[in-house]
Amino acid sequence: MSWADIYPWEAPGPGGPVIRQVYEQVRGAIHQGALKPGGRLPSSRDLAARLGVARASVVAAYDLLLAEGYAEGRPGSGTYVCGDLSGVLELKAPSAAPAAPPPLTPPRVASLAALPLPGPDEPRLFSNGRTLMDARALDAWAKATRRALRTLDHVHFGYSDPAGEPRLRAAVADYLRAARGVVCDPDQVIVTSGAQHAVDIAVRVLLQPGDPVWMEDPGYQPTWHALTAAGAVVHAVPVDRAGLDVAAGMAAEPRARLAFVTPSHQYPLGVTLSMGRRLELLAWAREAGAWIVEDDYSAEFRYSGPPLAALQGLDGGERVIYVGTLNKALFPGLRLGYMVAPRPLAAALTAARQLTDRQPPTLTQAVVLDFMESGQFAAHIRRRRIAYKVQRDALAQALRDALGDRVEIGLPDQGLHLTAFLNGGLDDVAAERAAAGRGIIARAISPLYRRAPPRAGLMLGFSGFPARGMAAGVARLAAALDSLG
Repeated sequence: MSWADIYPWEAPGPGGPVIRQVYEQVRGAIHQGALKPGGRLPSSRDLAARLGVARASVVAAYDLLLAEGYAEGRPGSGTYVCGDLSGVLELKAPSAAPAAPPPLTPPRVASLAALPLPGPDEPRLFSNGRTLMDARALDAWAKATRRALRTLDHVHFGYSDPAGEPRLRAAVADYLRAARGVVCDPDQVIVTSGAQHAVDIAVRVLLQPGDPVWMEDPGYQPTWHALTAAGAVVHAVPVDRAGLDVAAGMAAEPRARLAFVTPSHQYPLGVTLSMGRRLELLAWAREAGAWIVEDDYSAEFRYSGPPLAALQGLDGGERVIYVGTLNKALFPGLRLGYMVAPRPLAAALTAARQLTDRQPPTLTQAVVLDFMESGQFAAHIRRRRIAYKVQRDALAQALRDALGDRVEIGLPDQGLHLTAFLNGGLDDVAAERAAAGRGIIARAISPLYRRAPPRAGLMLGFSGFPARGMAAGVARLAAALDSLG
């Protein structure tokens, strides 16, 4: 690639030979890295017109560059920056400058840099959060994309509503009312880049440094990090088979300002918040004047009956901020999610969204809207629900066959991963490392605990991998566990 066409070429000035000035300008752009090795230089005619000089001056300057090894000619194609500049580019020592004290680094810089955030996902067996789309969905998505590109309207050429395009927000509201029992109107829907973006917006609006917050223990690390980075005092509330232990949270900090929960499919254990606990949590929030953030990150995929009604619907939308994502329903690279704001918070949350990211991408929204309005989204969810159940069951059966009583399988009714709890004193962190050595991603859950006694287990994603490959992958996992003794 060459950036020569947009490089800010400057016309030669008085005080020196024109040829030398043209030569030094091109050479300087090469030294600075603005023109990369192998990049095409403007034609002599084009550069002469840009600089307002005679073409012969540019030809002479190019001859110097060719002679010194900065450029190379390609017959019938033009003049290019030399592909190998090792003989002409030398590192120059920076000129000595008076020593100056370094700028003060705020403490937050070091704390943020040290956060153990997950890196890029790897397409290896059992990595979490990956999805699949079948040929029908891919074809429909391609057609929706082509339609959106053919019909670029005025909204794409300016700044739009920071909360998202009205038609898409209306479609999301219709979907949530029908599928999740969410109580909302379109003006309460705010389109985000995903669930984590929505969490960040909620933290910015609702919390001051030092505010107490409830967080599930074990829980989703990026949410914990977002809270601590904001200066919140996070209270780890234990999770049992019925979900978040509300009584334990009240004993730890009854006046918390905010509670973060994953009630439909607790991350990472996969349990569901019981109806009794849901009502207890809502009652506490009303009494304490607190807000609840309901992260419903995999709501679409329940494998035994229809999806559970959202916690937000039980509350009537008064104090629950509902968070969902299309990145799990479709594919993570989409980077599109949503939050449903209680009416008193909608304006403030929209303003915070605008300050941090201005607006969601209009072209992506147009494609998603087309995909939803054509009925393809609902059809895709139905097919994926069936396929993911087959994949889940294949993984669970392979674990039973290969590992027997060495693991206890937490078979989830919902979600995109299952947890294999390790028996016999196996170290899940060591198991994660051993599995990685055999090309398997099996994430240890014990590091996700804060105060509750940790339990050894491995999170295994099944949604991104066909059922036929599960047994072979589990065989490699079994070999990894065998290597631990």
